[in-house]
Amino acid sequence: MSAQKQSQSAGSDSGGGKRKPWVKKSPVEIILEQVAKQQEKVEALRKELAQEEGELKKMQDATRLLQAK
Repeated sequence: MSAQKQSQSAGSDSGGGKRKPWVKKSPVEIILEQVAKQQEKVEALRKELAQEEGELKKMQDATRLLQAK
């Protein structure tokens, strides 16, 4: 069992490509990155909301047409 664990841990370290070295970021850089990610998320949600509102308008128009007949 211990031989398997050792081979698995050694295999995970040597497999794949090399990782980028860790670069320490200042608190300001961290906050700026978080703000940018949140802005991207909000933009994506706004686009999705606009699409959903368009679908709702189509359904409401269809409902009005059906009720008019």
